[in-house]
Amino acid sequence: MAQVVFSTWGGITVDNRNVSGEPKAVSYRLPVAFDGERPLRAFMGWDGIILFSNDVDVPAMTAEYMKRVQTLYCCGKCTPGKKGTKVLMDLFQNVLDGTAAEADLDAVEDLAELLKNCKCTLCQSATIPVFDAVKHYRDDFIAYLTNNGHPRVQPASYIHKITAPCMDKCPSHIDIPKYIEAIKNYQFDLSLETIRENMPLAAVCGRVCPHPCETACRRKNVDEAVSIMLLKRTASDYERTHNVKPPMVPKVRKSKSIGIVGAGPAGLAAAYYLALEGYPCTIYETLPEGYGGGMVAVGIPAYRMPRPILQRDIDIIQSVGVEIVYNCRVGSDITLPELKKKHDAVFIAPGAHSSKPMGVDGEDNGYKGFLSGGIYFLRDAYLGKPTGMGKKVVVVGGGNTAIDCVRVALREGAEMSCLVYRRSRNEMPADVWEVDGADEEGVKFEFQVLPTKIIANEQNEITGVECVRMALGEPDASGRRRPEPMPGSEFVIECDTVIPAIGQDMDLSFIPHDMGIDITKWNTVVTKYLPLKDSAGKDLKDGMGNPLSRTLMTDCDGVFAGGDAEIGPLTVVACVGNAHRAANVIQRYLEEGKTYLSDQDIFDDLLSYLGVYDKNESVSWLDSAARAHQVEIHGKERAAKGNYNEVELGFSDSKAQKEADRCLRCYRMAMVAL
Repeated sequence: MAQVVFSTWGGITVDNRNVSGEPKAVSYRLPVAFDGERPLRAFMGWDGIILFSNDVDVPAMTAEYMKRVQTLYCCGKCTPGKKGTKVLMDLFQNVLDGTAAEADLDAVEDLAELLKNCKCTLCQSATIPVFDAVKHYRDDFIAYLTNNGHPRVQPASYIHKITAPCMDKCPSHIDIPKYIEAIKNYQFDLSLETIRENMPLAAVCGRVCPHPCETACRRKNVDEAVSIMLLKRTASDYERTHNVKPPMVPKVRKSKSIGIVGAGPAGLAAAYYLALEGYPCTIYETLPEGYGGGMVAVGIPAYRMPRPILQRDIDIIQSVGVEIVYNCRVGSDITLPELKKKHDAVFIAPGAHSSKPMGVDGEDNGYKGFLSGGIYFLRDAYLGKPTGMGKKVVVVGGGNTAIDCVRVALREGAEMSCLVYRRSRNEMPADVWEVDGADEEGVKFEFQVLPTKIIANEQNEITGVECVRMALGEPDASGRRRPEPMPGSEFVIECDTVIPAIGQDMDLSFIPHDMGIDITKWNTVVTKYLPLKDSAGKDLKDGMGNPLSRTLMTDCDGVFAGGDAEIGPLTVVACVGNAHRAANVIQRYLEEGKTYLSDQDIFDDLLSYLGVYDKNESVSWLDSAARAHQVEIHGKERAAKGNYNEVELGFSDSKAQKEADRCLRCYRMAMVAL
């Protein structure tokens, strides 16, 4: 079943139907079995067809594919798409009925050419696999005509999925083309409604998301990616600034309840979607009242994420029936076994609130001015507590937390704020625009530099940090060039404060050892997964090395895990997407007594693994239109002491509409035969 029988995927034809000897070896990023059990017989999509079995009824699959495109997803807003897909659907149905003529098959190529004039790419891309099917399996189509529509092989079951390159790349799988088109039409309410189907923290994600969707925007193949994140913010800001009441109404309240550990993005998202289904949800949060949001609240500075706007998103989530118990640390104020006894299901989503050590000489000596971690520094600054920071600050790290620390240090009154990173600027994991922002505000950078020792005076006060310069060697497992110390390049940076910000970790000490919940060596919770394997028998894994399709339930019945605790420290949008899936699985557990992934869940994973965006695709027929840029406060004064006013101010409605008009509405439909 793993051997490819025939394929036109990517415009490359592989034909092993009638070969003698060893068939041509080829593999695709698809599993042997769709869900680990049902064999994957064929795949049909925007880039061709792939057949893994000789017993696939290609005409029947082609007819079903075009029927679903036409009846379910063709928007009907352009004549070529509306009429062309209908003609194709009827043509293939006539083939199955045995009422078509062989000459009708010749019209498929002409119709495919006609559909290149559609307003968007759904109907255009849908003609690629059907044309390939007719071209390479013409005898099978003719057999239907000569046999009066009698099928020649066993029927298949079909599962389809609508996607787009941006939707696929978004960890929450938001219907991005739909919400952007709504903004294009000034339908801000419809836009926000679409966003909330998969993202309840629209105002947050519209500001602090690293927008991986934009890396897969086909508009990038013409000029620049659409400003997807800011358009999400536009829809959210419109509701807030116009005092529109959110329209969501939860279903009738149910008797079974869910206890949730942590009021971060994952906990809030899971509670929101479960509450909409009528389930009472109680979130147990360590921080005091008014500090919901987890790391968004105490780890992202207010100049990026204003607290009143964050609180509004939280208030909306609470309005649909979510209770948040603040000042409640699970493990001491209430135990996890007590939560399990109190609720019908438990969702573990505490977030990554611990800082990793640097591992340099002197960091454990208790020197004054050595702060225990960047996330603790940011939290203390936000809570108004003494940070222990002096006037000359060195932050060690290259991620967004490190950038936040050097920028907050300026706002807390530092005269010198310096970031030390062991690789080059181009290899920093921090978002480019955040690094640029720090640069503009006057942060000093020391690239390809590694701290080796903390220097202190007789009073145990830090006076500097000894460093060594690094040369970039061969690439390591991450693909980045490995930094190597340069002998004799040692030097000292004078400072009175050192803040390590090299990584975050979870504190899972509240999980008792006797509950049967396993913890990985990366300090994340182990959850159950589908046994998806490729043609070589290897397990399919996501970009983080986790099993590709996970149910998010632990080995302890009724206890689920998500967000940072399950996938490791990641982004708001990744945690929300993970938690939304958990909410769906928890609902199935409570209503059916079973935990499983839906076919659509699995299909999402398979498409993400396969990849939808093609960076080499030519979209040269389109006229260029420059990407719009938001209003932003510039100048070093924005980082003055105590100035936490928002730096990026978003789009005006008219600018947002113009930017939305750049979207190519790149829907694609995939379908599998099982």
